[in-house]
Amino acid sequence: MSHIEYKGFGGVVLAADMLGDENDPAVLLVPEIGQGRAAWREVAEALVLSGRRVVNLDLRDDDELASHIEDLRAVLAQMGSRPVVVAAGRGSWIATRALGLDGAHLAAGLVVVDMPVDQDAIESGVAARLALPTLVVRGGFAPAQGSAVSDAFNAALPFGESADINECDLELASDRKEALLGQLLEFLERRQPREAMEFKAGSDPRTLRDAMGCFATGITIVTALDANGAPVGLTANSFTSVSLDPPLLLVCIANTAGTAPALREAGHFGVNVLQIGQQPASNRFAAKGEDRFAGQPWAPGQTGVPLLGSSLVSFECQHESLHEAGDHFILVGRVVRAQFEPHRDPLLYFRGKYRRLHFA
Repeated sequence: MSHIEYKGFGGVVLAADMLGDENDPAVLLVPEIGQGRAAWREVAEALVLSGRRVVNLDLRDDDELASHIEDLRAVLAQMGSRPVVVAAGRGSWIATRALGLDGAHLAAGLVVVDMPVDQDAIESGVAARLALPTLVVRGGFAPAQGSAVSDAFNAALPFGESADINECDLELASDRKEALLGQLLEFLERRQPREAMEFKAGSDPRTLRDAMGCFATGITIVTALDANGAPVGLTANSFTSVSLDPPLLLVCIANTAGTAPALREAGHFGVNVLQIGQQPASNRFAAKGEDRFAGQPWAPGQTGVPLLGSSLVSFECQHESLHEAGDHFILVGRVVRAQFEPHRDPLLYFRGKYRRLHFA
């Protein structure tokens, strides 16, 4: 076991114990507010014996739920892989809210144990936003308390299941812990197996997406002018060089993208390869419902296409060909001009998270 520290919201330092082999699937344990990581220690040790790497986290000494939520999101962003989050008591409130926005990018699954019955804290709207596998366990540490509120929460989960640990199944106090471990391990084996995951035709497309995410890429913003001469653009990481003679490159664009029609028709387009300081730009051009170029430094290139300032590379391309490919189309461009700054570091993307290149 090793002691580690994470940086939480506002720079607060959060202590944690790390147990197990770093190559095993990860589990993050979140305690009840006001309790320390000692509350999970026996469970953590048992999970390690079952082949899991466990991070047993301490929460900040604070009852402010919003701070705890941002802390958890910060911790998940600092972990090297997407763990299954297991939370107890009011720690479940923290976890459900922290993972309710883009939880599938932060965690592989969620287990909430003995979540307090509170109409305001566990309204079904929170459950409906949890787009990742979720298990609700009642009776994990104390006798199960069912209610219409908790039943409604469970029913609203898009990918949810529930389990009650019944008193009639327990002869000794230690049986409750064993029953809880049984529920956890059964869920983990299905949702985060120790053996290599596999995608087959007809499987959950998220599994294929996770497999594709194991290929580390750079990030680009593809830009053009629409039919009215207004700049348009979107974030894309499906980009590659095709040929040096003639100079060709390609990008893959989702048919559902708002800028797809403009890119289909544009005679010229730009591909801006991002550097580490352009993560905000990547987020802006990936979001919907906002002026992506507002406050963003850019200038027209030789062909008039908008090129972003401070990019690692900006390619200016003439439309060469377009190929339909399932739910995307492949846009091939002939490079007519390229500007690059080789001394900047690239912004990378791997397994659903931004990364930086660590030079040896």
